[in-house]
Amino acid sequence: MKKILNKIRVTTMLQLLLLTMFITGCKDYLNVDNYFSDELKLDSVFSQARYVRAYMWSTATLFMDEGSLHQNAYTPGPLATDEAFTVYGTQHGYNGMRFVLGEITASSTHSFGSQWYEWYKVIRKCNTIFARMDEAYDLTTADRVEITGNTRFIRAYAYYNLLLNFGPPILLGDEIIASNEDIEYYDRERSTYDEAVEYICNELETASTLLSTSLPLMEFGRPTKGAAYGLIARLRLYHASPLFNGGSAARSYFGRWTRQSDGVHYVSQTYDEKRWALAAAAAKRVIDMGAYRLYTAQSDWETPEMPEGVDVSEATGDPDYYKSWDEGGAAGIDHFKSYSEIFTGEAIIPTNPEYVWGRRSSSVVAGTQMSFPNTAGGWNGMSVTQKVIDAYSMADGRSIYNSSEKYPYSEEGFTSDEKTFSGYRLLTQVYNMYVNREMRFYASIGFSECFWTMSSCTSSGYYNQRVAYHYDGNNGKVSSTEPLNYPPTGYVIKKFIHPADAWTMANARRMEKAYAMVRYADVLLMYAEALNNLTSQHTVSLGETEYLLERNTEEIRKYFNMIRHRAGLPGLSQTQLNSPEEVQSQIIKERMIEFLFENHRYFDVRRWGIYEEVENEPIMGMNLDANKDGFYHRVIPNTSRTGSRIINRKLAFLPIPLEEVRRLPSLDQNPGWED
Repeated sequence: MKKILNKIRVTTMLQLLLLTMFITGCKDYLNVDNYFSDELKLDSVFSQARYVRAYMWSTATLFMDEGSLHQNAYTPGPLATDEAFTVYGTQHGYNGMRFVLGEITASSTHSFGSQWYEWYKVIRKCNTIFARMDEAYDLTTADRVEITGNTRFIRAYAYYNLLLNFGPPILLGDEIIASNEDIEYYDRERSTYDEAVEYICNELETASTLLSTSLPLMEFGRPTKGAAYGLIARLRLYHASPLFNGGSAARSYFGRWTRQSDGVHYVSQTYDEKRWALAAAAAKRVIDMGAYRLYTAQSDWETPEMPEGVDVSEATGDPDYYKSWDEGGAAGIDHFKSYSEIFTGEAIIPTNPEYVWGRRSSSVVAGTQMSFPNTAGGWNGMSVTQKVIDAYSMADGRSIYNSSEKYPYSEEGFTSDEKTFSGYRLLTQVYNMYVNREMRFYASIGFSECFWTMSSCTSSGYYNQRVAYHYDGNNGKVSSTEPLNYPPTGYVIKKFIHPADAWTMANARRMEKAYAMVRYADVLLMYAEALNNLTSQHTVSLGETEYLLERNTEEIRKYFNMIRHRAGLPGLSQTQLNSPEEVQSQIIKERMIEFLFENHRYFDVRRWGIYEEVENEPIMGMNLDANKDGFYHRVIPNTSRTGSRIINRKLAFLPIPLEEVRRLPSLDQNPGWED
């Protein structure tokens, strides 16, 4: 009986603790009154190791689902880029659109501002763990290693999110802010970007020495050594990139942004090539772990033949292209399935070797309804832009502007034959613009006259649908169940939708999805990009390993081409490799396609210093105000929203909530958001 009562008391205590964490919000990083109810329980929490562990993991639940990139998102995400567009009402929480429409201000930050507070709440709770975990009478050495490693990672990840979204944060170290002090006590200044990167990377380095390389399947999503290394690689790459590493981009965006106390630039105005070497070493360290690889599906009877006529000459082509995948080529795998199954839920999530760090994501599942047809219970409006459509290669790797006779590109006429490949059906009467394209196009894009399987649904008429977006099509403006439930560009994102997924009628269900915070494909492209920016030899150390690095075209070719080969495309030629500018151009294109709607584009165009250039191009799509004959013409979507999108350098970062800036005299606002 005593054991039962103890168990009840423990369960009740933990339930109350978790409830408190969900109903008490941190108003700002120093508002300790909101932690008072938590503090009442801390003596009990830190009495035993298992309670400390529970407190640690409950702290991690304060992070939003990273797959939440559209509605009530924690970051501006795809809708704040040139890859996505929608006419969904911003009042319903599509804050990425709010951001680019100028509706986000320092005094009205919506869900973004709440993340500033939540991430500092995470930091405070982690600092509390460090300060008090020794109070647990049964804490073993193994417990200490596990809790310290995970807590240090969790805290570093909170700072990581603050840095990427809001810019240089206030670094608190191990300090727990006291209560009932004068305002002078709470006043803190921000770190510089350089200081923040070094602090976060050092924290992750320390965490990595305490974290496991692999975890049991049931613990998928928790931090690992690879997760720490992957985040370090990304931070080092961003730190080396033009916006944060001197040069014209850093000067034009941040040349006059200095700290009050010492006049130091928040963002360095001096270029340092060695940062690229550090980024290359950090990415190579993940590769050298040997724990990750690109996900592939073996070819079978449904797999189409490899494209014919690809240039395999040494100088101008890809001599490895027709080799097997295991030999460094593109043959022997199904290129459609190898890409699509990463996202649709077909691949077993916890064992997917491409996830350096990932998590199950209910938000990704929920987000698919935004693309589903009205005629199948969807909202029909999460659009992809024409710029993305035009960026996809033809099947043989050529661009739409230089297509071959064997795989021509045409903006005239429609298909007369139906094609089936890799389980995908390309119907008759599909516009020829969408024919002969690379496999990632078919895995990612829902276009007019596209086939939607929805095979889990067993209600006649609700599965196996041909979906048309022209004005009088079955999912065009006329048929829309709601005024804003239509795709304004004539395309929807279909990347995360499994053929069995359905949203309405009998037996409709959705496959479980995952979101990759760090994907191995990203590590490979980070490594290639970092090497490409080196002009001399550098020696750098990470942990106990020393790396000698230089611009090695064979290394760039090997790892960049793996991404292309997995997609069924030829890789870089030696002629391309000889030009750093051409390689960078190919990396920019490849990242846009490979990571479509994965929250990379928003940060990439900023760090490269090309944000204004690429965002100034108008959003384009097909003509939704025309019938089928007039639909297939590039137009600017007929909505005032396209002309209302703003391009402003202040959008490099989110604004810090105005109440924070007013409270703390030393807290400088981000450039452009001062008023």
